[in-house]
Amino acid sequence: MMISRRRFLSSVVGGAAAMALPWDFFGKKKDKPNIVLCMADDLGFGDTGFNGNKIIKTPNLDAMAEAGLRFTRFYSAAPVCSPTRGSCLTGRHPYRYGITFANVGHLPKEEITLAEALKTQGYTTGHFGKWHLGTLLADYSGKGPGRKPGENYMTPAMSGFDEWFSTEYAVATWDPYDPANVHGKKFDVRALYWHNGRNVTEKLEGDDSQIIMDRVAPFIDKAAKNKKPFLAVVWFHAPHAPVVGGPEYRQKYSQYSEGEQHYYGCITALDEQMGRLRKQLRELGVADNTMLWFCSDNGPEGKDGKRGRYRGSAGPFRGRKRSLFEGGVRVPAVLQWPERIKGGQVTDIPCCTSDYFPTVLDVLGVKLKAQPKPIDGVSLLPLIEGKMTKRPVPIGFESGSQISLTDNRYKLYSKNKGKTYMLFDLIEDPGETKDRAAERPEILRSMKTTLKIWRNSCEDSIAGKDYKI
Repeated sequence: MMISRRRFLSSVVGGAAAMALPWDFFGKKKDKPNIVLCMADDLGFGDTGFNGNKIIKTPNLDAMAEAGLRFTRFYSAAPVCSPTRGSCLTGRHPYRYGITFANVGHLPKEEITLAEALKTQGYTTGHFGKWHLGTLLADYSGKGPGRKPGENYMTPAMSGFDEWFSTEYAVATWDPYDPANVHGKKFDVRALYWHNGRNVTEKLEGDDSQIIMDRVAPFIDKAAKNKKPFLAVVWFHAPHAPVVGGPEYRQKYSQYSEGEQHYYGCITALDEQMGRLRKQLRELGVADNTMLWFCSDNGPEGKDGKRGRYRGSAGPFRGRKRSLFEGGVRVPAVLQWPERIKGGQVTDIPCCTSDYFPTVLDVLGVKLKAQPKPIDGVSLLPLIEGKMTKRPVPIGFESGSQISLTDNRYKLYSKNKGKTYMLFDLIEDPGETKDRAAERPEILRSMKTTLKIWRNSCEDSIAGKDYKI
């Protein structure tokens, strides 16, 4: 039979028929940590100071990295935005729930999101910024009728968020309500912000990262003052196109080209808001018991990072956005949690956006009593506690005709759905310059088998088999 999430959640909250439920919720400690999931849009691995960028000013993110845990091998679940976002909320690969690319599908009602799970634990939940997991109206999408808004209508409220200030997809990083900065062919205010189901029609001006944080701040303030644990999902638009840097931020890079000024400027503006967020958490006295995460949803846009306003850097890695080579999915990432993590920590263990879900539930002591569907992510609590020396399972990827599998050392990659394969040693060759397939036939064979099993499992998921118990 099918289990709807509404029926599931009402059963959990009410405590009825607990033995029949797929998940049994209970908390380990009274002071539940606050959870803040921050994500940039199209920010490359090499676009932050903590990953070696010498031009773009990111002092607040650099300070966050110094005060927390920096990941050198953190992966977005996909090389494009929508699929990755779903993985953050479900712990599952996008090919399990049907969001296989940007502006494709929606988060199914049967999926249990992190927001819904945490609400059963007494959390207040908020989403701010880019949604991209469904349309915000049942009869309209700024992407046009081809987006099938009636079929793909799914708002943050429908996915467990109490408060939301969100856009369906990307908007300009400065003055998003200025028609000159429209994302697409035609300006329509319905393609911009929505607040709890109401279209925000008044003209919002200035830096879009600040516009977002202006709504995050009162949400956190209210929760903290009410001593209520909170989940804040903060998905910035920067530095996704339309890339528009504000005058004061462009001025910081006046010695560079116009395109560079815009790109670098909007990242520094985002960084400024991360500093504002960290300061607010400290001032409210909740910083120590807040898990503050930051990453990007995929690699940088543009052919090579040297044209127009597409100036992102993939660092030393091959590929960019839309590619399953490292540059398309290895992204900058940091976790700060003062109560549990000593500053200055660095890990090279492979981690992924799909790990958020199981990690948070593990921290809370939320147990999987039975498993109606596969979770691709793993709990990073052992890593946080210093007990993890390697990732227990590899990370599978699929996007279009590309498929890949990444373990603690090797990576299997195919550009044509498995007709041919390449094998890379990511420890000796992180830039993926040398194909080791001929040299390591036993590893190639083993990884191909593992990848096939995983893909078969995803095919069962997309057919709806995960939702039957």
